[in-house]
Amino acid sequence: MLDEILAQIKKCNTCQDLPLGPRPVVTAHSKSKIIIIGQAPGTAVHKSGIPWDDKSGENLRSWMDIDKDIFYDTEKIAIIPMGFCYPGRGKSGDLPPRKECAPQWHDMLISQLKEVELVLLIGKYAQDSYLGKEKRRTLTDTVKNYKDYLPRFFVLPHPSPRNNIWQAKNEWFKRDVLPELKIVVSEVL
Repeated sequence: MLDEILAQIKKCNTCQDLPLGPRPVVTAHSKSKIIIIGQAPGTAVHKSGIPWDDKSGENLRSWMDIDKDIFYDTEKIAIIPMGFCYPGRGKSGDLPPRKECAPQWHDMLISQLKEVELVLLIGKYAQDSYLGKEKRRTLTDTVKNYKDYLPRFFVLPHPSPRNNIWQAKNEWFKRDVLPELKIVVSEVL
């Protein structure tokens, strides 16, 4: 069933009007232990078809303290963004994930992943969708209170280099949150 869903997703063309056209990027296995739910692929990922195949991915792997072999082992990690295709460019960066994608696919896909022990919610869009009223007023407050969402969810800001300023202003993130993330990921894997 999971293979059929992934095959349907790969053929999805709901968003024909995307500037680079549809190219869904998602990975999962029935034995996946961790799900990474981020925003949507950027242009580098759209081009390669490999999720998190950019500087953000390097940062995320460093945050998790894992290498590419583990990161891309679908029996360990599923990568299911809020939007599976590159949404296009806006005034200050990439546009938000398209709203059609997650409602169309997430429940069906995630219901097939019976061994998941941890879901990383990366960025505002994933946190808004999955935490709903449980999220805090700001992403910073949500991440600062990450323990409130454990053991199911681990909330993180986006690992984009564009967020280096946020990280510099919030030194507690590297000091307190990232060491805990590494421990939790290691325990699950």
